[in-house]
Amino acid sequence: MSEANDNNRDQVKAERHQQRQQKVKEAVDAKVASAQDERGVLMVITGNGKGKSTAGFGTLTRAVGHGKSAAAVQFIKGGWECGERNLLQKVGVPFVVMNTGFTWETQNREQDIIACEKTWLPAEKMLADPSIDIVLLDELTYMVAYHYLDLDRVLTALKNRPPHQHVIITGRGCHRSIIELADTVSEIQSVKHAFEAGVKAQPGFDY
Repeated sequence: MSEANDNNRDQVKAERHQQRQQKVKEAVDAKVASAQDERGVLMVITGNGKGKSTAGFGTLTRAVGHGKSAAAVQFIKGGWECGERNLLQKVGVPFVVMNTGFTWETQNREQDIIACEKTWLPAEKMLADPSIDIVLLDELTYMVAYHYLDLDRVLTALKNRPPHQHVIITGRGCHRSIIELADTVSEIQSVKHAFEAGVKAQPGFDY
């Protein structure tokens, strides 16, 4: 009798699970059916956690894997060797690199502003080029936060880009105006970081 009751309870659980999953499926299917707008997406990956640039490069690599044309612009960390750049340049992805390193290393605001301007000019051209399907603006948020770049100039370039072009912006402290303009915003938060425990940044894992 006990075994029969157990089997009955298991059957009831299975039926309830199936009913719940069916409702989930119907909700998901309805959202998929209603999402028919196909256009370029502006994505922001911000927050204090590790992995923002990695996520941006991952999306860029995905696009290349689908035969899309891609381009990348690197601010701030350009002085470091970059594993993603090593890979993507081999398959023809153009890179523009500020190549000054971190601002606390340069300690020269005027020099950084000049370097930023030289990097932003080709970035503007990329954002106006209909032959480029996706553009990564790695660490752009700092250029706006430090007032190296005029916010309105950045917003204008983003708003006027080709309708099909995707753009990914990475970096901490993204300006609220860029967040408001964006279609997708992800915030990566730090829970633990190996560096805080004395583990050095290592090629092939950290950069």
